[in-house]
Amino acid sequence: MKNLKYKHVWLVVGYSLVALVVYLSLTSSSVEMGELFPYEDKVYHALAYFTLMAWFGQIYHQPLKRNLFAIAFVLLGLSMEFLQSFDPARMAEFADMLANTVGVLLGIALSLTRAKNILANIESRLFS
Repeated sequence: MKNLKYKHVWLVVGYSLVALVVYLSLTSSSVEMGELFPYEDKVYHALAYFTLMAWFGQIYHQPLKRNLFAIAFVLLGLSMEFLQSFDPARMAEFADMLANTVGVLLGIALSLTRAKNILANIESRLFS
């Protein structure tokens, strides 16, 4: 396991990603990109939560911290969908909750592989 020298920078980026996901989840003017294939939005949901979990999985390799982030992101995904139900311009969907959770699970799976050191490898190449 490699230690990150610029952990604070990576955390700022990570929490900015969380803020972006929250904003995009709660804004009344949702992003419409056109649909290229059925259930495309579910792929975007999974990708967003995969990105969050994979990012923080790069920073926290300890199982307890990594698992706490996984639980927090699953709860975040559930709560964002719940809060969307209060906005007439948005629609809460169980399938979105499921896609968010799948994204978290894929992100945690990635963090259990050698890919968990991508940020450390970037640091060693850029800042050596």
